[in-house]
Amino acid sequence: MTASTIRMPTFKVLAVALRRTTEQLARELAHPTDSQPDWTETEWTIARSVAAMQGISVLLANTLRWPGPPAWQAFLAEQREQSLLRHERIGLLLERIDVVTRERKVDCVALKGAALRALDLYAPGERPMGDIDLLVADRDLQSIAAAMADIDYVEAFTTQRHRVYEPLRKVAPRGFGEHAENPLKIEIHTAVAEPLPVRSVNITDRLRPSRARPGLNNYPDLVSLLLHLLLHAAGNMRAHALRQVQLHDIAMVAGLLYESDWRTLLGRSHGEEPWWLFPPLVLTARYYPKQIPPEVLRAASATCPRVLRLATARHSLTDVSWSNLRIHAFPGIEWSRTPLDAVRFVRARIVPTRRSLAELELARRAQPQFDHVPWYGVSHGGRILRWVFSRPPRVQTIASVRAALESVDAAAQAGE
Repeated sequence: MTASTIRMPTFKVLAVALRRTTEQLARELAHPTDSQPDWTETEWTIARSVAAMQGISVLLANTLRWPGPPAWQAFLAEQREQSLLRHERIGLLLERIDVVTRERKVDCVALKGAALRALDLYAPGERPMGDIDLLVADRDLQSIAAAMADIDYVEAFTTQRHRVYEPLRKVAPRGFGEHAENPLKIEIHTAVAEPLPVRSVNITDRLRPSRARPGLNNYPDLVSLLLHLLLHAAGNMRAHALRQVQLHDIAMVAGLLYESDWRTLLGRSHGEEPWWLFPPLVLTARYYPKQIPPEVLRAASATCPRVLRLATARHSLTDVSWSNLRIHAFPGIEWSRTPLDAVRFVRARIVPTRRSLAELELARRAQPQFDHVPWYGVSHGGRILRWVFSRPPRVQTIASVRAALESVDAAAQAGE
C-alpha cells in the first residue's frame, strides 16, 4: 500500500482519538497506573503518532507499568534503541561544537535540550533533540559561520528567529519518530524572544552569563533555564504547537528551585511583570501537580491578563499542542494584551507580510512529507476560505498520523 492509498480516519474520528490518547498518555507519564487503556486498534496506532509528536516515546518506554499490544511494545522498544544511538551522536556533536567555538573564540550558550542534557535530569536517550540551539552575539555571526564550516555544517536558511545550519552531506529523514541517522541541525540565535501574539517578549539579557568564555557556556543559573523553558512553552501554547516533553522539562527543573529562585523568576524585568508565565506554569501543574508551588501559581495568576487567565483555565494539553487537529484562523488571540494587539494579530493572519509567507514556504521545503496534505500549496486566499467554510486539518498532525499508519502497514506487509 502506498502513501497515497493509506486510509485516514474521518476528521471527527481522528480528533476524538487524538484527544483520548493524548490525555491518557499524559496522565500515565505523570502518574503511572496498572490499568492498560481500552483502545481500538486504530487508537493504538494513533497513540504512536501522539507519543512521537509529544516527544515522550522513550519516557513512556521507561515509565509505563502496562505493556500494551505487541506492536506498541515493539514501537517503544525501537524508539528507545534509536534514541540511545542518537544520544551518542548528539554528545559527539556537542563536543565538536565546543572545540571549534573555542578555537574560533566564540562564546555561546547551549540552550534548552543541550542544557538539560548537561544536568543529567533524564536517562540517556529519554529526551528527544531534533536540533542544537546556540545563543551567540551579533558580532560573532561570521565567526560562528566559520566554526560551523569547520565541522562540515552549512547555512540552510535564515528566519526572523534564527539561522539554521545543516550537515554538508544531506541525509533524508528515516523511519517514523526518532531515528539515529536523522539529520541534526544547529540553530544559531542572536536573541531569544517570542511574539505573544504580536508584541515580542525578549529575555535575551537574562540568558547570557556575565563571564562567558569561548566555547559552550551554561545558562547563568537554573532560574534562567526555567525562564527560557517557560517562554518557549508559552510561544508554543500560543501557536497550539506545545509538546508534552516541554511540560516535563518544566516540571523537572521546577523541582530543583528554592523559594528564593521562584521570587527571582517572578520578579519584574526591564520594568515589566512576567504576565505570560501563568499559562505554562498552570498547565504544567495540571499534569504535574506537585512540581509548581501553589503560592507561585497565585503570584503568576495575579499578573496574567484576565482574558488569558480565563482561557487558560479551559485548556488541556490537547488544545494547545500538536494533538489539536484543527487549523484555527487566529490561534492564541487570547494572548493579546490590548484590543489593538488583537486587531494587529488578525491583520497579520489575514494579510501576512512577504517575509512571513517566505518563511512558510521555507518550512514546507524543509519537510517534504507535508506535501501529502494540500495546504501549503493552496494560495493564502484559498486558505482563508477554508478557515471560514471548512475544518482543515493541521498539516504537521496529519503528516505524523499518516507516518504512523504507514509504519503499521509496512510492518504488516513485512510479516506476510
